[in-house]
Amino acid sequence: QVQLVESGGGSVPAGGSLRLSCAASGRTFSIYGLGWFRQAPGEEREIVAAISRSGEARYYADSVKGRFTVSRENAKNTVYLQMNSLKPEDTAVYYCAARTETNSYILRIRPTEYNYWGQGTQVTVSA
Repeated sequence: QVQLVESGGGSVPAGGSLRLSCAASGRTFSIYGLGWFRQAPGEEREIVAAISRSGEARYYADSVKGRFTVSRENAKNTVYLQMNSLKPEDTAVYYCAARTETNSYILRIRPTEYNYWGQGTQVTVSA
């Protein structure tokens, strides 16, 4: 079992930056593949980025490529999402998710593939 707690959300103008953090407690952090998802009102939850157990494989949704960076720091049991050049369409609740993996390089991009979820943090980008 792992507990995930996101932080770092807030309100910024378009073009601004935010850094989301997701701290995990429980089992050894390095066994988890991790993902960041977001959900806007009336929309389905969608993948933003994913990072493998090893940290060497990463995935980004087309809508955030070149603007967002996912990273992990296993010694601190934390995964990050650096968000630059934010746009109003990035407004959503952002969630981190974890899944126990035996493969160090696999990436998961569907919400149903993850076992553990944080409570979410609101990101609002104004025009």
